[in-house]
Amino acid sequence: MNETPPLTPEALEDFLSKARAASGLLKALSHETRLLMLCILCQGEKSVTEIEQFLGIQQAVVSQQLARLRSDNVVQTRREGRQIHYRIADPQLAELISVLYKMYCGPTPVTRDVESALTDA
Repeated sequence: MNETPPLTPEALEDFLSKARAASGLLKALSHETRLLMLCILCQGEKSVTEIEQFLGIQQAVVSQQLARLRSDNVVQTRREGRQIHYRIADPQLAELISVLYKMYCGPTPVTRDVESALTDA
């Protein structure tokens, strides 16, 4: 069995710092509406109006949750006239959100048993 080497004080401090950052990110992701917004944004940049229409919730709620994501440095903005467009700030985070989307939001894959039952019917 491989044994993990003991952590040096420097390595432990680095580990704790990264754990704090991960914890903060997970807190930002732990809200259902914010997570839905990020799933939408993992498909590409969207305006507030597009997010509002997709989710069917009030603009004030969308703006409030986007402000929280912005303050946590999870999303970045781009202004085009009066429209503000949002995108996920970090490509690694976009990848994580894509995995969560595939696991929980994407279409459920049809298993071979179900597929053969449908074609045999």
